[in-house]
Amino acid sequence: MVAPGALRWSVLHSVHLSAWWTLSSRFRLGRSRCLHRTHTDQGAAVRVYAQSSDLLTDPAGYDHGFYVLDLSLPGVNGLELIRLLRRLSHAGIVVVSAPVSPEVFEEAVAAGADMCLCKPVQLEQVLMTIKAVNRRVVQSRVSLAAWRLDRRARDLVAPDGARVALSDADLAVMECFLAAAGEAVSRETLLACLGREPAQGDDGLAAAIHRLRRRIEKSTPAQAPLQSRARVGYVFRAPLQAA
Repeated sequence: MVAPGALRWSVLHSVHLSAWWTLSSRFRLGRSRCLHRTHTDQGAAVRVYAQSSDLLTDPAGYDHGFYVLDLSLPGVNGLELIRLLRRLSHAGIVVVSAPVSPEVFEEAVAAGADMCLCKPVQLEQVLMTIKAVNRRVVQSRVSLAAWRLDRRARDLVAPDGARVALSDADLAVMECFLAAAGEAVSRETLLACLGREPAQGDDGLAAAIHRLRRRIEKSTPAQAPLQSRARVGYVFRAPLQAA
């Protein structure tokens, strides 16, 4: 299992790759192995299941961070498998399947699939789809998780565990956001925290916020939850608590 943050393009814990090309064909099985090898080379732990029942009877079958599957896998019906996975996991699910009616694809999405691709499809298309869907899944998880302000270490700890080293100005700004408990903080309050007078203008404040945002973005793939509020100030748009 890959630790969160180990992949810069994703926070993929592990990938489940079902044999979405028929196992009776060496060429098609080769495609499945190629996708397995490509993700493994990029640092993801990949597990291949020949049929849906193998996944359902695997004790670790629901621990993966992403699933790629075929609607016509042997065993449990593909749509039912998606429903089962969605009940127990918030992982990304991409369907790669033979051409079917629009209604079937609509059912797959309604069952919980994030994206459906129709064969024939290039390996690069599958990889790009996995990256795009996983980016959304990771961001949705991060938006619901709390950031922590570690005063002793002078760090901002992201939901994925990444630590952002804070300067004196960064720490002062983050203390303001922590005290605000999710509400917007006025420019006047932030300037006071930085030891500046409102008469000195907002340039210094904007620069401080910009530097803090850059520190966050360099330390974690999570989006920096710093947003400006017109004619008010700034807000930290994510749960924030003291460590």
